[in-house]
Amino acid sequence: MSERTRPDPEALLRAAAQEGRGRLKVFLGAAPGVGKTYEMLSDGAARQQAGVDVVIGVVETHGRAETQAKLRGFEIVPRSRIDYQGRTLEEMDLDAVLERRPQLVLVDELAHSNVPGARHPKRYQDVEELLAAGIDVYSTVNVQHLESLNDVVASFTKVRVRETLPDRVIENADIEVVDIPPEELIERLKDGKVYVPEEASRALVHFFSKSNLSALRELALRRAAQAVDAQMLEHLRAHALAGTWAAGERLVVAVSELPGSAELVRAAKRISDALHAPWTAVHIETPRTALLGDAEKARVAETLHLATQLGAQVATLPATNVVEGLKRFTVDARATQLIVGKSARSRWFELRHGSVVDRLVRDTPGVSVHVLPMQVGKPPAERRRRAGAWGRLEGYLVSLGLVALITLVCAGVFTAGSITNVGLLFLVPVLVAATRYGLRTGIVTGLISSLAYNFFFIPPTGTFTIQDPQNIITVLVLLAVAIVASKLAAQVREQAVLAQRSAAQNGALAGFARLLTGTRKPEELGQLLCAEVGRLLGVHTVLLLPEPAGLALRAAFPPEDRLDAIEQAAARWAFENNQAAGRGSDTLTASEWLFQPLAAGGRVLGVFGVARSDAAVPVRSDQLPMLLSLLDQAGLALERILLEAQMASVAQLRERDRLRQTLLSSISHDLRTPLTTVLGTLGEMRAASEEQAGQIDAARAEAERLNRFVANLLDMVRIEAGALHQSNEPVDLTDAIGSAVHDLRRTLEGRAIILDVPPDLPFVRVDPRLFHHCLINLLENAAKYSEAATPITISAQRERYSLVLRILDEGPGLPPGEERRVFETFARIEGSDRKGGTGLGLAIVKGFVEAMGLRVDAANRVDAPGACFAIHFDEAHLIKGAPLE
Repeated sequence: MSERTRPDPEALLRAAAQEGRGRLKVFLGAAPGVGKTYEMLSDGAARQQAGVDVVIGVVETHGRAETQAKLRGFEIVPRSRIDYQGRTLEEMDLDAVLERRPQLVLVDELAHSNVPGARHPKRYQDVEELLAAGIDVYSTVNVQHLESLNDVVASFTKVRVRETLPDRVIENADIEVVDIPPEELIERLKDGKVYVPEEASRALVHFFSKSNLSALRELALRRAAQAVDAQMLEHLRAHALAGTWAAGERLVVAVSELPGSAELVRAAKRISDALHAPWTAVHIETPRTALLGDAEKARVAETLHLATQLGAQVATLPATNVVEGLKRFTVDARATQLIVGKSARSRWFELRHGSVVDRLVRDTPGVSVHVLPMQVGKPPAERRRRAGAWGRLEGYLVSLGLVALITLVCAGVFTAGSITNVGLLFLVPVLVAATRYGLRTGIVTGLISSLAYNFFFIPPTGTFTIQDPQNIITVLVLLAVAIVASKLAAQVREQAVLAQRSAAQNGALAGFARLLTGTRKPEELGQLLCAEVGRLLGVHTVLLLPEPAGLALRAAFPPEDRLDAIEQAAARWAFENNQAAGRGSDTLTASEWLFQPLAAGGRVLGVFGVARSDAAVPVRSDQLPMLLSLLDQAGLALERILLEAQMASVAQLRERDRLRQTLLSSISHDLRTPLTTVLGTLGEMRAASEEQAGQIDAARAEAERLNRFVANLLDMVRIEAGALHQSNEPVDLTDAIGSAVHDLRRTLEGRAIILDVPPDLPFVRVDPRLFHHCLINLLENAAKYSEAATPITISAQRERYSLVLRILDEGPGLPPGEERRVFETFARIEGSDRKGGTGLGLAIVKGFVEAMGLRVDAANRVDAPGACFAIHFDEAHLIKGAPLE
C-alpha cells in the first residue's frame, strides 16, 4: 500500500481512543435567548421517546415558561449543595449522574464555572468525565464563550466574557447551530423572554444591537463549519480517501530560513482572516538544512513561533527537496491554498537549479499557489562560505588517491594483456566520492577521472590530445555517466541521511518507551526522563511534581541544577494552566527555562523544564516534536505509576472494609437471638409493684433501643455490600409519620410533636420498610440532640415539581461546614454537642434514601436554634393524584 493511500496511523489512533467514550452534542448559539436549551430539551425528549434512557444533569431555565414546561417527563438528578462564603449554592451532582449511569444526560451551559469546592473548576471538565465513562452528553454554549473567539467578540461588543472553554472541547463534538434572525431575538428580548425588563433594557443598549447579533451569528456559523471540516478531514485520513475535498478553504504557508519569512507568515494570517480559513505554517527540512548556521536556525524557530502566536498550526517535515516536501504536505493536509515566497534570483541561477515556484504550480494541481515577493539581503558570511565551497578538502584528497589507484590498476591491466577498454573502472572513484562526500565532489572526481583516462590510455598517451573521434565519444560518455552517477549517488546519500535521522529519532523514542516500562517509582522515572532528554537534545532538564506544599524538584540533569524564583513562578503557571511557560513561550518569557506540562488522562501530573547553558532558545523548532513525544510517553508512564499506587491503597481499604463488614455482621447476628429472647421475656413479665413495673419498662426500652442498634448494624452491612432490596409502592406521608412516632412512643414520651402536613399532599412512591427506618432514625436523632422539654416539628410542603419532608429540632444545631459529614458512617462531629451515638443512624438514612432515588440534606434552622433534616421527593416519586403547583 502506497504512502498516499495508507490510512493515517495517528487518525486511526484518535478514532480508537474515541471507542467506548460517550458522544458530545453541542447546541451552539450566537447569543442568549436563541433557544439552545429549548432545542436541547426537545431533542432529548425525542431520544427518550425512541427508548433512550435520558436524565437531566443540570438545566438553567432562567424563568422562561416555555423552557420550564419542557422539563416535564424527564428524570432530574438532584443537584449537590456546596457552602461558599456563607451561601448554599447548587451544582450538578457528578457522582450521582455517574452512579445513575444513563445513556444520555442533558447538561446546560458548558462554559459554566463551578462553585469553589466542586470536584472540577469548570463544567466542561465534568462533561469530559461523563464522556470518559461512556455516557452521551447534550450541552449548550454561546459562540462568545469559545476561548479562540473571546478577543474577537470583545473587540466589537465591548463586553469581555469571563467564562470560556478551550476550543478542543468541541473539536470532536456533533454541533447543531441554533439560530434565529437578529430582529426576532430583539423582539424576544423586548417581550421579556430572555431577561427581566431591567436587564433587558441594559442589554438592548450594550450587547443586543443588530450589528452585534449579526456579527455573532456569522461567527457561530463559521465556527460550526470549521468544526465540521476538521471532522471530515479526520475521517478522510482515517479511511485513506484521496482528494482535496475543498468544502472549505485550508491554507499552508512555506517557511524558510530567509529573513523575509516573517512577513510571509503575516501575509498568510491576513489571507486566512479574509477567507476565515484554518492555516498551517510548515518548514521543510532538506539535506541543505544541516548547512544552516545558528542564526538561520534561530530565525526558523522564531518564524514558527510567530505563526503559533498568530493562530496557526506548525509542522516540520523532512524531505529530499522543498518541492517534494510541500507536495506531500499539501496532499496530507488537503490544502486548497499554498503560500510561498519568491526571492530575486538571476536567470543563470534558475537555469542551473530550476524555479521552485514553477515546479509547485506544475506539480500541485487543484491547489491555488500564492507567490509573494521576498526582499532577501545578503546571506551571512558563514553561509556564503559554505554555499561557495565545493566540498571538504578531505573528500578531494581521498578521491584523487582513488583515481591514482585506479590509474595504476588500469596501467597494470593495460600492459599485461590486450585489454584496452579500461575506462569503466574510472567510474569506481566517482561513485565512492559522490556517495561519501556529495554531488560536487563526485562531479569534480568525474572530470579528473576523464582527464586521467585521456592522458594515460587514449593515444597519443601522455597528452590530452585525442586523435580517434571514437575516443572522443568514449570520454564524453564517461564524463556524462560520471555526472549522472554522481547525482544519483548523492540523492541516495541524502535519502539515507534523512532515513537515518528518522530512524535515530524513532529508535530513541522506542528505547525510551522500553526503559519506562521498568520504572516503578516517580523518582526513577524523573531521573530517567531528565537524563534521556538531556542526552538527546543537549539541554539541562528538571522535573517538578506536586506535593502538599506545592511543586517540588524531584529530578534534574545535571543533578546540581536549581531554580530561581522566576523559574518557579513559570513552572507553577504551566502546572496550573496546562500550557507552556518560560522562554520560547507566550508567558513569563523572562525565565531562562522553558516549562512544559507533563499531562495524561486530561490532568496535569507535573512540569518538565529545559534550558541551555548559552543564550539560545531552550528547544529548537525541529526538536520540539521529539520533546513532546518523550513527554507524552513519560506522562503515560507516570500516570501508570500513580494508578498502581492508588490501586494498592484501594486494595488495602477494600480488605479493611471487608473485615469490618464481616465483624459487624457477625456481632449483629450473634446479638439478634439473645435480644429477641430478652424482649419476649420482658413482654411477658408482670410487675408485682409499681416500682418493679418502672424497672421492667426501663429495661424493655433499653432492650428495644439495643435491638434498633443491632438492626442498624445489619442495615449498614447490607448497604455497603450492595445487597439492599426495595419494593416501591404508594405511601401516605401522614400514615408513615404516625407509624414512626408510634414505634418511638417510649423515646418521645412527654415531648411535643408538631405536625405540619397538609391533608391534600399526594402519595409518595417509596419502599415502606426503608422509609419507616429513615423516619425512625431521623426522629430518634432529633430527640437525642435536643432537650426533652422542646418540641420536634415534622412538616411537609409542596414545591415546584417536588415535595419536601422536614424534621426540625431545637437543639444546638450543626457546626458550620459539617452539614454533609453528619451522614458519614461513624461520623463524630467535634466542636459541638452532637457527639453521642455510634454515627450509624444518619448514615443509614442517607443510604436508604439514595437507594430509593431520593435526596436528603442537613442544615441549621433559620427561624430558631436547631437542626433541620429534609428528604426531597422529585416529580418521579409523586403519585399523580393531586396536581402540582
